[in-house]
Amino acid sequence: MIDSSSVTDGTPALFVADGNHVLPTELARGPWSAQSLHGGPVAALIARSIERHTGENDLQLVRVTVELLRPVPVAPLEVTCTLSKAGRKVQLIDTVVEADGVGVAWARALRIRRAPDDQRAMPSVPEDDAPPPPEDGVAIASALAGYRAFHNAGMELRFVEGHMNEPGPATVWFRLRCPVVLGEPPSPWQRVAAAADFGNGVGSELDFASSLFINPDLTVSIHRPPEGEWVCLAARTRFGTPGIGAAESELWDVHGRIGRAVQSLLVEPTR
Repeated sequence: MIDSSSVTDGTPALFVADGNHVLPTELARGPWSAQSLHGGPVAALIARSIERHTGENDLQLVRVTVELLRPVPVAPLEVTCTLSKAGRKVQLIDTVVEADGVGVAWARALRIRRAPDDQRAMPSVPEDDAPPPPEDGVAIASALAGYRAFHNAGMELRFVEGHMNEPGPATVWFRLRCPVVLGEPPSPWQRVAAAADFGNGVGSELDFASSLFINPDLTVSIHRPPEGEWVCLAARTRFGTPGIGAAESELWDVHGRIGRAVQSLLVEPTR
């Protein structure tokens, strides 16, 4: 087992592989606690495991739903995938993430067969207006900067609408600053999964200093993988029953719309 003290400081990746385990680095930590991970690295790690489990075939990963059962610790993690529904056209893959034998996250992924070019699959209505490109964006430092973590060191953010430290909807471009796993280039799906969990943060309607708005889940649905390094979220938060909210994010790359992400929110005051 890798000594955590040897990799958590200065390692240029979110995770380091060690046999059947992966060890999180400081760059995978989340905003709510230095002892637990951001949901984005967890989702990206799950996407990586799904891709490694399925191999090469004519099915494309189109949806991943992650259930964050409890805070995912900065500790060795074991990720296991199981083909729960086989098929030539549609497959379901279930994933379990464990820390010291305890399940900390579950996920279910949907894969659908790719077909030859077919004009019936072409858009029948005009695309939504695209966001301004990432080069027009502004880098805004997070107010949650007490320690190195994913939101302030592992991911580059460029705002084209809204502001990190002001409530309200926002449109933000994201680019990973490092690989998900050391020595491996991140796949398109890993890039999407890593960015998608930021929706409740950048599109928040509440102040970080006075409220918790933690997502116990994340669903990412894309009709095509992104091209290039940048993924854009146009995010906003809605509230319904007291204590419950939802963050919804349109997903884009530099060529157009690629899908949507949704997070349920547990909302609590901190003071």
